[in-house]
This record gives sequence, structure tokens and C-alpha cells, in this order.
Amino acid sequence: MSVYTVSQVNMYIKSLLDEIPHIKNMYIKGEISNFKHYNRGHMYFTLKDSKSQLKCVMFSGDNYRLRFEPENGMKVVCFGQVGVYERDGVYQLYVRDMQVDGVGDLTVAFEQLKAKLEAEGLFDESHRKPIPKYPRKVGVVTSNMGAAVEDIKNVISRRFPLCEIVICPTIVQGDLAAPDIVKSIKMLDSMEGIDTIIVGRGGGSIEDLWAFNTEEVARAVYACKTPVISAVGHETDTTICDFVADLRAPTPSAAAELAVPDIASEKQRIANLSNALYDVMSVDIERRQTKLDLIKNNSPLASVDAYFTALNDNVESINARLLQSYKSIVTSADNKLVGTVRALNALSPLAVLSRGYSITKHDDTVVTSKNDVTSGDIISITLSDGSITAKVLEE
Repeated sequence: MSVYTVSQVNMYIKSLLDEIPHIKNMYIKGEISNFKHYNRGHMYFTLKDSKSQLKCVMFSGDNYRLRFEPENGMKVVCFGQVGVYERDGVYQLYVRDMQVDGVGDLTVAFEQLKAKLEAEGLFDESHRKPIPKYPRKVGVVTSNMGAAVEDIKNVISRRFPLCEIVICPTIVQGDLAAPDIVKSIKMLDSMEGIDTIIVGRGGGSIEDLWAFNTEEVARAVYACKTPVISAVGHETDTTICDFVADLRAPTPSAAAELAVPDIASEKQRIANLSNALYDVMSVDIERRQTKLDLIKNNSPLASVDAYFTALNDNVESINARLLQSYKSIVTSADNKLVGTVRALNALSPLAVLSRGYSITKHDDTVVTSKNDVTSGDIISITLSDGSITAKVLEE
């Protein structure tokens, strides 16, 4: 009779299981229990249903790709291979991938991180910083290509051309996006003179926007000393970045509108204040004139013409000085407004073009030297009233 060691038996059973093709790549669903995650490394748990249970292990080389943190009671679908752990003589499932059963992995990961950060106070209103009304510089963390960055530039340039726009080209999608977003936020936050930072991108799926749902981006936004406006995706998209930012905008264009005032509205406000000042002064002068007339007509000294003549002259003198002061105030405000308008017009590229200058571009790059083009190149020439396309005949 042959006698085998325990190790031989376990090794033999393991070799038998390793030869069964059906159990090398299996999908098994069940409920997680006895979950343990050791030092963010290997995961050990039991997968069970109403009748049975199966020991499972998911090594760190596989579980680092999980978007969510498995929990006891969570129903999941695991993919892997059934094998024998020789030392203990038990068979278990070696899990290579895991998905939440019935709910998307990203949805679970989103809710888990949201609950965690909310419990830590990162969403509290008390930490939100006010957005400056008249910014000198606005930093933008987004891709330097696409509609989002163009929308932001166009809206800010139109609404408040006195503001400088600092674009920090950033990867906003894929595995490299989150660390690049963090890097750009820190870079702009350290720059002198940046008053507001817009962080965002155009619309997309939850996978496309996922970088803005990561913990590292959320903590970078929270730690940023400069006020941050989150502008990720479309109006219906909501990210963790939105909850942490000082202000959430439904779109990148809306973020640009929230970041700067409308210069046309500001001009109208100045005009309204000027008109209101004139009305107040006119009413005050009229009230004082009426009071003087009452005194003049009802005073015992009313018959003393000389007294009232002098008093009337004094009132008229005061009236003249008040009107002169008002005119001076209005003239000063008017001159300041005209100066501002002239400064704005001087900044406009169209003002330069109207004097006979033009902008020549080749492949969307401004031509500053004849060495920038060669014979046969197609160039675009922008004039004050439109653009023309030309071909270089010789250098």
C-alpha cells in the first residue's frame, strides 16, 4: 500500500485543478463577507450565496486597478481561477477582476469617495472663498485644445477685456489626467497675481470625466489658496470637484461668465449712479430753496428787503457753488469713463487693424519673419473688415 505525505496530496489535487480548463477563467457572483485589505496590499474575503461560500484572494497586482473599495455585504461578480493553496490544503478563487453586481463600478466609487470627503468636511460651506469681482488674472486648468478653452477665452475677452487669461495646458482624460490636473492647480496657485482659477473640461461620459472624481484632485482643489471655479462637463454632469470647489459652474462658458464682470453693465451702472447723484442734489437744492422761501415770507423781518436780499444772494451763491461742484464731479467721472473706454479700444486688435495693419498666419501661427514661410505656402491675412487667403510666390 502506498503512503503519501500531506504535501503530495495537496500538490496532486492542485495539479488536477490546474488541468481543468473550465475553472481557469470563471465568473462567479456572490456577496462579500470577512473582507480584509492588508496595508492596501492583498485582499482576502469570502464570496457567499444562500447555500455555500468560497474563499477568495485578490493580490495587490490585480486590485490596484479597482475604482471602488470592496465592502462586506456588497454583491459583486468576480473573475478569476479556482486553485488550491497547498500550504493549508484549501481551494479558493484567485480573483483577477471584480465588478459590482447590478451597479457600475464608477458609481460605487463616486458615492464612496463623496461620503468620505463629506465626513471630513471638505464640502462645508465655511471653507468656500469668495470669487473676486474684478480679477486682474484668471488661471485656467484645462486642455489647450477643444471647445472648452476657446469658450472660456472668448467669453472673458468679450465681457472683461482688461483681464489677463493664463492657460495651463492640462491632460483632462485618462490615467495621467488626475496627477496632471493636480500639478496645474498647484502651479497656478503658486503664481503671483492669479485671482481666480477655473478647473474643468467639456462634456463626456463618466469615464471621460473620472479624473475630476479622484481624491487627489479633490484635495488639491480644497488646499488651493486661490478661489476655484469648477466647470466640468455639461450642466447635468456632477463631479467630486464640484462639491469641493468654491463655486460650481454648469459649463466652462458659464464659469467664464462667473469669473469676470460684464464691462457694458459696469458702464451702465456708473451712468446710473451719476444720474442718481444729480437727482439727489437737485432735490436737496429745491428743498433748501423752499425752506428759505418759507422763512422769507413768514418771518417778522419779511418787510426788511435788504436783509432778505442779502440772504437770497447768499443762497444763490451756495446754489451756484453746489451746481459747480456737481458739474465738476460729473465731468471727472465722465472723463474717467471716457479714458477707460479709450484704454479698452486701444487694447482691441481691431483698432490696430483699422489703421492699415494686418495679421498674417500660416498653419494658425502668426508670421513674424519671412523665414516663417516658403514659396507655395498658403497663408491667411486678417484685415479690419475680414480675412483673405493668399499664396506665397517667393520669399
